[in-house]
Amino acid sequence: MLRVLGSAFSRFAKKWLPDALIFAIILTLLTFVLGMLIQHKSPIDMIRYMGDGFWNLLSFAMQMCLVLMTGHILAQTKPMAAILRTIAKAANTPFKAVALACVVMIITSYLNWGFGLIFTSLLAIEIAKNMKGKGLHYPLLVASAYSGFLVWHAGLSASAPLLVNTKGHFLEKQIGLIPVSQTIFSPVGYVPVLVLLFTLPFIMAGMHPKKEEVIEVDPSVFAEKKEIAKKKWSDMTPAEKMENSPVLSLIIGLIGLVYIFYYFFVKGGSLDLNILNFIFLMIGLLLHGTPKNFINAAIEAGKTVWGVVIQFPFYAGIMGMMINSGLAATIANWFASFSTARTLPLFSYWSAGLINLFVPSGGGQWSVQGPIMTQAAQQIGASIPKVVMGVAWGDAWTNMIQPFWALPLLSVAKLDIRDIMGYCVMALIWSGVVTSLLILIL
Repeated sequence: MLRVLGSAFSRFAKKWLPDALIFAIILTLLTFVLGMLIQHKSPIDMIRYMGDGFWNLLSFAMQMCLVLMTGHILAQTKPMAAILRTIAKAANTPFKAVALACVVMIITSYLNWGFGLIFTSLLAIEIAKNMKGKGLHYPLLVASAYSGFLVWHAGLSASAPLLVNTKGHFLEKQIGLIPVSQTIFSPVGYVPVLVLLFTLPFIMAGMHPKKEEVIEVDPSVFAEKKEIAKKKWSDMTPAEKMENSPVLSLIIGLIGLVYIFYYFFVKGGSLDLNILNFIFLMIGLLLHGTPKNFINAAIEAGKTVWGVVIQFPFYAGIMGMMINSGLAATIANWFASFSTARTLPLFSYWSAGLINLFVPSGGGQWSVQGPIMTQAAQQIGASIPKVVMGVAWGDAWTNMIQPFWALPLLSVAKLDIRDIMGYCVMALIWSGVVTSLLILIL
């Protein structure tokens, strides 16, 4: 049954789902119309909201570009490539390959979503190359890798749970500080993670198509480039000697390592996107040996970021319309209006899933939905920590059908959103049922 459903959803997605950029444009137009119909805003108002918000994700888009580039650069070093090959060797059958990709994404994105996203996409490529000729369906492999991203907002880099435990957060006067023992490390945080860890890989692997429907990876897409013969040191110009000398890379890399030590052990900083990119950048410089090797890897990695650069501004425009028109607040208020103390966390989850289609940012979504849901919780006596986790889980849930977060992975894997979306729908359905039940019961 899983194979039949997976194939059916996949065929539907390939026929009807447009490119990710078209998806973003359609969502933009849909939000524009809903803002006028539901919020009674004028066309000029909606145009202004979109234009004012269009560039609000520039810093985040730059962070995502660096996640892609630094991760890709690091993966092109010989030590990291060896680690990826070692893990990939554990996948010696199509079933194991698909399941392994999902497991690795769940574990790594739980630790840090940025690291998980790039590491697992590169692992999927390595698995596909290793399994060439063995009947592995490459689109399902990548979809399985992406499906493990479902757990990120219950993990150690979760935006909403960490924010409400941060002194000075914008709701501190209303709800105080909520320790992670009541959110991430509570049953409603870790139990769904464990259930998905032990079930989702089998759901994804169970959809592997029949042999005649298998699409293997094209080896030429990821063919390793032959090393260009280097000039003799005596034949190099002074500029070429600087480019091929390990001294500059070693010095700047060691300076970077000292700062990393200071950041974690002296300053007491926590892992976030900026320090993650800094770590990848400095280690990449060191492991590539010379600036020239690093530059060559960076040029190759730069080819993966175009989707982020072009499409993130459209989502920023959508967020601007959703927030400034009041449409996101209207949706959240509607769900809160018929909730009880027992059902509010569940309705927070469902409403967050809906809003996430238009506001695909954990922190951005919490800033819109958090005040509404926490106020409703106080009014009806619901658990605020559980409401926080309801919003967190909902924000991650519909990422399975929202190309925003898939773009980095797809850029590395060299696939279109339509190639994986059908299989991701099954991950959406399964995780939706499991998480809904657990949120209600726990």
